[in-house]
Amino acid sequence: MVLVHGHPFDRTMWAPQLDTFATARRVIAPDLRGYGASPTTPALTDFSGFARDIEALLDELEVASCVLAGLSMGGQIVMDCYRLFPDRVRGLVLADTFPAAETPEGVRTRDAMADRLLREGMRGYADEVLERMVAPYAPVEVKAHVHRMMTATAPEGAAAALRARARRPDYRDLLTRVCVPALVVVGADDDFTPVSDARAMHAALPDSALLVVEGAAHMPNLERPEVFDEALGEFLTRVDERQPSPAPPRL
Repeated sequence: MVLVHGHPFDRTMWAPQLDTFATARRVIAPDLRGYGASPTTPALTDFSGFARDIEALLDELEVASCVLAGLSMGGQIVMDCYRLFPDRVRGLVLADTFPAAETPEGVRTRDAMADRLLREGMRGYADEVLERMVAPYAPVEVKAHVHRMMTATAPEGAAAALRARARRPDYRDLLTRVCVPALVVVGADDDFTPVSDARAMHAALPDSALLVVEGAAHMPNLERPEVFDEALGEFLTRVDERQPSPAPPRL
C-alpha cells in the first residue's frame, strides 16, 4: 500500500496508518517532491510529475502493483497515477479530495497563494487554516502535529505544487472507467472538500464504498484514526479477496 500525503504536509500525516498496517503488509509513505525530506528542486511544472515520481519509486522498490491511497492533493495525485499506470493499481482510496479541474478563479487563487507563501513563508497560512484542516474540537496533539507539518514545509516546494495543481486535468471521466475497487472517505465537517464531493465520486466510481467520518474535518485519518483504519482494513481485505497481494521481494 502506498500512502500519498496532501498539501502542505509530509509522510508523517500517515503515522496512525503506518502503526496499524505496517506489521502485516508492506506500506510505503513517501514525502512528495518539495515536502518533508524530499528535495524541492527541480520544481514541478506539471501536476503529473508527482505521479511519475511515484511510478519511479515503485520501480526503484520493485513494487509491481499496489493499493494507492491519497488525501486531498494526494487523492488527486492518486487519480493521476491511475490515469498514467492503471495496470499497477489494485485499489484506490480517495480521502477528502475531488476530481474536477480547477476553475479560472481557482487558478488565480492558487497562484496568488503561491506568491504569498514565497513572500511570507508558511506560518501565517498555517495559523489561518489549522482549524479547517482539522476540526476546532480536534485533540490538541493532532492540531500540533498538523501545524508542525505545515510550518516545516518549504515555501518553494509548496508554491511549486500549488501552481502545478492549479493546472491539473479533470479526472471526472476517468473515475467512471476505474476497473478496481475504491474507497471514498470524507470528514463530515470538511469544508475544503465537502461530503457532496465525496458522494459524487462514489456515484461515479463503478465499484466503490463511501465512508463519512463523523467528528472529523479535512484529515479524518488523524482526527478519527480508529474509524479510518477500520474502514481501510476492511477495504484492503476486499481488494485482497479480489486479487491477492503479491508476495514481498526476497531481501
